[in-house]
Amino acid sequence: MSNSVVNHLLNRGFVRPVSFEHRNKLNSSCVPAVRKIGLGTQLYGKGIKKTGRRLITETGRPVSFVTRAVLAMDPASQTVEKFNLDGNIDLLVEVTSTNVREVNIQIAHTSDSLLLHWGAIRDNKEKWVLPSRCPDRTVNYKNRALRTPFVKSGGNSFLKLEIDDNAIQAIEFLIFDESRNKWYKSNGQNFRINLPMERNVDHNVSVPEDLVQIQAYLRWERNGKQNYSPEKEKEEYEGARTELREEMMRGASVEDLRAKLLKKDSTSDSPKSKETSSSEQNSQKKVSKQPKEKKYFSTEKIQRKGRDLNKLICKHVADLVDPKSISSTEPRALTTLELYARAKEEQETTPIFSKKIFKLEGSTILVLVTKLSGKTKIHVATDFKEPITLHWALSQNGGEWLDPPSDILPPKSLPVRGAVDTQLAIASTDLPSPVQTFELEIEGDSYKGMPFVLNVGERWIKNNDSDFYVDFSQEEKHVQKDNGDGKGTAKNLLDKIADLESEAQKSFMHRFNIAADLVDEAKNAGQLGFAGILVWMRFMATRQLVWNKSYNVKPREISQAQDRLTSGLQDVYASYPEYRELLRMIMSTVGRGGEGDVGQRIRDEILVIQSKNKCKGGMMEQWHQKLHNNTSPDDVIICQALMDYIKSDFDMSVYWKTLNDNGITKERLLSYDRAIRSEPGFSIEQKDGLLRDLGHYMRTLKAVHSGADLESAIQNCMGYQDDARGFMVGVQINPVSGLPSGYPDLLRFVLEHVEEKNVEPLLEGLLEARQELRPLLLKSHDRLKDLLFLDLALDSTVRTAIERGYEQLNNAGPEKIMYFISLVLENLALSSDDNEDLIYCLKGWQFALSMFKSKKDHWALYAKSVLDRSRLALQSKAERYLEILQPSAEYLGSCLGVEQWAISIFTEEIIRAGSAAALSSLVNRLDPVLRQTANLGSWQVISPVEVVGYVIVVDELLTVQNKTYDRPTIIVANRVRGEEEIPDGAVAVLTPDMPDVLSHVSVRARNGKICFATCFDSGILSDLQAMDGKVLSLKPTSADVVYREVNDSELSNLSSDNLEDAPPSISLVKKQFVGRYAISSEEFTNDLVGAKSRNIGYLKGKVPSWVGIPTSVALPFGVFEKVISEKANQAVSEKLQVLKKSLDEGDQDALGEIRKTVLGVVAPAELVEELKSTMKKSDMPWPGDEGEQRWEQAWAAIKKVWASKWNERAYFSTKKVKLDHDYLCMAVLVQEVINADYAFVIHTTNPSSGDSSEIYAEVKRSLLLRSMHLSTSPDYFWFQVVKGLGETLVGAYPGRSLSFITKKNNLDSPLVLGYPSKPIGLFIRRSIIFRSDSNGEDLEGYAGAGLYDSVPMDEEDKVVLDYTTDPLITDESFQKKILSDIARAGDAIEKLYGTAQDIEGVIRDGKLYVVQTRPQV
Repeated sequence: MSNSVVNHLLNRGFVRPVSFEHRNKLNSSCVPAVRKIGLGTQLYGKGIKKTGRRLITETGRPVSFVTRAVLAMDPASQTVEKFNLDGNIDLLVEVTSTNVREVNIQIAHTSDSLLLHWGAIRDNKEKWVLPSRCPDRTVNYKNRALRTPFVKSGGNSFLKLEIDDNAIQAIEFLIFDESRNKWYKSNGQNFRINLPMERNVDHNVSVPEDLVQIQAYLRWERNGKQNYSPEKEKEEYEGARTELREEMMRGASVEDLRAKLLKKDSTSDSPKSKETSSSEQNSQKKVSKQPKEKKYFSTEKIQRKGRDLNKLICKHVADLVDPKSISSTEPRALTTLELYARAKEEQETTPIFSKKIFKLEGSTILVLVTKLSGKTKIHVATDFKEPITLHWALSQNGGEWLDPPSDILPPKSLPVRGAVDTQLAIASTDLPSPVQTFELEIEGDSYKGMPFVLNVGERWIKNNDSDFYVDFSQEEKHVQKDNGDGKGTAKNLLDKIADLESEAQKSFMHRFNIAADLVDEAKNAGQLGFAGILVWMRFMATRQLVWNKSYNVKPREISQAQDRLTSGLQDVYASYPEYRELLRMIMSTVGRGGEGDVGQRIRDEILVIQSKNKCKGGMMEQWHQKLHNNTSPDDVIICQALMDYIKSDFDMSVYWKTLNDNGITKERLLSYDRAIRSEPGFSIEQKDGLLRDLGHYMRTLKAVHSGADLESAIQNCMGYQDDARGFMVGVQINPVSGLPSGYPDLLRFVLEHVEEKNVEPLLEGLLEARQELRPLLLKSHDRLKDLLFLDLALDSTVRTAIERGYEQLNNAGPEKIMYFISLVLENLALSSDDNEDLIYCLKGWQFALSMFKSKKDHWALYAKSVLDRSRLALQSKAERYLEILQPSAEYLGSCLGVEQWAISIFTEEIIRAGSAAALSSLVNRLDPVLRQTANLGSWQVISPVEVVGYVIVVDELLTVQNKTYDRPTIIVANRVRGEEEIPDGAVAVLTPDMPDVLSHVSVRARNGKICFATCFDSGILSDLQAMDGKVLSLKPTSADVVYREVNDSELSNLSSDNLEDAPPSISLVKKQFVGRYAISSEEFTNDLVGAKSRNIGYLKGKVPSWVGIPTSVALPFGVFEKVISEKANQAVSEKLQVLKKSLDEGDQDALGEIRKTVLGVVAPAELVEELKSTMKKSDMPWPGDEGEQRWEQAWAAIKKVWASKWNERAYFSTKKVKLDHDYLCMAVLVQEVINADYAFVIHTTNPSSGDSSEIYAEVKRSLLLRSMHLSTSPDYFWFQVVKGLGETLVGAYPGRSLSFITKKNNLDSPLVLGYPSKPIGLFIRRSIIFRSDSNGEDLEGYAGAGLYDSVPMDEEDKVVLDYTTDPLITDESFQKKILSDIARAGDAIEKLYGTAQDIEGVIRDGKLYVVQTRPQV
């Protein structure tokens, strides 16, 4: 009963105070209970009688008391507290203070085995101390507590404690009934009784004013941040001063107080604390009211600082560590139930309809459902050790229990009250331990599910306080997979997490503490270790894992566990920059937490809200009990739902909408240990006060649970209450030190604009805040964690602002969209570990904007190249996430029984939650605008061939490259990398991907008369994909593809001209060793080398002097065969014969083994000497002059060229045209690598249009080219130029090169068709390259070019390219000169040969070199 009710009764005279003769004896009268009465008062009812569930006074007036044993209280006591145990037992505690403080504990319960399990609190520490003065028969329990038996008296028990240690501030206890093994707690926690403390305060003790300010602030915060009158302000200050003086009288120093109030360790000897400057310390101590500083920003917009974007580049790329290399622990073996499940699934001939795994503490339940021919089969298995009875029924609608038909009951079944009890049987299988099973078969489909619970002895086992339920009405789209082998994960760590999950489910405190314990192990496992922690925390955050299972913890205990975990992550963040991106994602799922009272405030402040707003019952009391028992991130949503409900003038549908939109249903509210059963109900008079107080409370909740909440993150770092009232306005409490000048104004600007419709000023402010914060995040800081959470909050707010700003772009021009893209890219780059490509994309967009503003003709063409590169960057990031995270999600999700749909979309949802999703949306919005402006159309046609065929949709061309289609097939492939083969029977390949025009697949398409085109329009692509299985006619032009559906009858007529003619009869002439291991270019002949070598030898002395030709030598045909016939290589030769035989018998894996075997060949001394002599005579550097190791590198490269004869692509190509693979011989062309600036390829017939009057070329920053192709015809040249090694043109390197055309009659007027989007350039030191030169590469009727490898002696360096500093892009006169020189070289070589040519070359310091030419195939 509340004190107000008691006072009312006293005033009415129904009860009166009297005195007890002895305060330790209980009065037998039945009187109302009193809670927290200031003076000890015993209440006697005059003639009160107990009648049923009400007490009736003599006047007949009813008083609504609950009938239970009631205790009277002593008037001499200073404090009385009353508690209720189990709903019908009263516990009364009264404290008196004379010379010795006494605690009298009285309980309306008798038992011979009732014990007080207790300890004392001293110095505000949680750990109990054990007082030396104890009642008789007290025993020490494990040096952790005292246990004292109660004394019985009538129907009650009592106990008196005497506390003579003045430093003891409180006692805490539990009551234990030993005979019943039953504990009595206070709402799941210890009972706590605060003891009166002596207040002999020496007023001469001086307390620094800054500490008084902090203490006053904390008192004000605990009291709900009320508006104080001037008198109350003074009272609060003096109260704060008195509290601090009391602590100093007890021995605390000023330094101790400062450390406590600023949450620092005053005894820390860490380098961080020693390095803190005096200025920083002064900044941290500054807590007085802050004068308003000058604002650096207008209210409309901020002025961004000019920054060198290159200084933002991070190149922290973590290696994927093999977990086996860092742990000697054997991987966890499959459990008995996992082995059983695998065997059962293999036995089932019917596909699994659904699969469920329920994880219980120490045990697991597996449920499999299959369906076939109208029969549903349910299979339940568990690894429980004790005998299990399944208590089950069937249901036609969710939630009901129906009696099953008697004819389907399994053996050992007993019908009981609307259900059936079936004893599970032991499976007769060869397993490490027993598995108990249950099988049921149901005819028809009238039943939709099966509810069940388990019975073990006298225990009932449920699914988190709900029934287990098997739904067999809807098939699972993704049946849960078994655990797999954990490949690509930190498997040992994930196994440990899986084993600890049952403990982690007890509470957030347990989960966060376990995670904190695993941080070091994750660090040792490298990137995959933190990927595993992220997956685990993400499953938790998305409610895939149990948050709390019948375990009560204090909010401050959760907060402290969060603080421990995030502090550990903070330390790793500071020391291991390669893991920062993952660590940021982990921290965003956990929340900030904190030591001290930040968690306890969740408990305290809800009581203040209830008291101030008079809402102590109903839903608010249920929520209070839930908060008291176990707070969780759900409380943030509940608080928001309450505020939305109040703002809507108490519209209950708004309350439920907020809850449901955030995943909280009525069932979830009921599932809490302290269920929320009621809906809120407030009056209009409560509206303003509740909105104010719940708004304040929301910040407290977010401070614990939400790492990305902007307002609480800013408040935590700045140390001020921006919306505080009264005497606390502008107070700074423990601000982060070292923040940039003017930063508070910048954050204030952000908060002022955070909800405005026009998001541009907000976005600029957010990004400026992140840029200003960034230097602090790159070095150690004692508040690094707080800075990280601020940065996470700024990042998150950018994403939500961008999404809110989409409406502004509906009618916006390209400039506005490009501006938004640059903002999102900047945000993404600031959150990425390896952001070099993103930074160069950002610079590219800024350059495109400058071109637009300068009205450059090619701005849209250039912007399209940046857009394509940005897409590639997003694709690369998504693939990296998929590689790092998805295997861990698959493995751990399976171990923990996470639903398969949540596992399948795990990485996708991670990407959607970041800026990458917003960037992708903006890029897709801009793409059609740029294509229209630049007149690019919806297609790029690489091979324009009219075809008819059946449409088939595939994800990757690579997955079908070895297939043979028995009818003309049009392949629509989402991914085409560039190095795939086109499968037999395919007549067209259509893709949204951007393979290079000179990639292998492009060349094969043109040579094979196969239609090949890239589609840029997502609408057209979707339309094509929707035609899967239908027959289409394709009619491509140079820039478009016209398609229409045709019927089967038309196919034979339309496709007759499209079917590939039978290949001509071709054959190879086997080459013989002619006694020479090496020859100079003057000796190149048809019998000794291939066309590649002969053509480069032919050019020497015949091209204009301004065209350079690199010096070359060669290892002729037959050298490889001669080398393996040497005695030293006999073992290699014999192994090759065995492997070749396996290959002939169809073992395709033998190809890889053959290549490995070739690498074991030893070089004969004669070969080494002859090659050395030939190279030196040709003025080429000999690698061996730099040491034996350099020669070994060269020899390894030569062997790789020979081994490429057995590449899969090359081998199957020869088989396809029925060439004898044994007759294919490999010469090796040896050239010095030219340390070049650009590489180029020229085609003298435009391959896209077939226009013979144009030259087409592509150019890229490069050092050399390996194997590219050029076509020549009378009137037109076609070019490609690349930056870096030419391998990026023909290999599987994504993106496009700079391409241009020029008329053959006007070589000085090149027209750029496309700017480069390739992000990677390959560069190399001065070196030698060994080029493949087989007798099949230029065989008429066989497109062998590009099938075999060219290998440099040294490994190439992959360099991320910045085109905004490349004069080929930015300098128009330089661009014109380089492109014109390339065109003139192509023209000269075409005239020299008189036939169409493919030409490859490089440019170094303005000089042009041709490294290869061949006739067009």
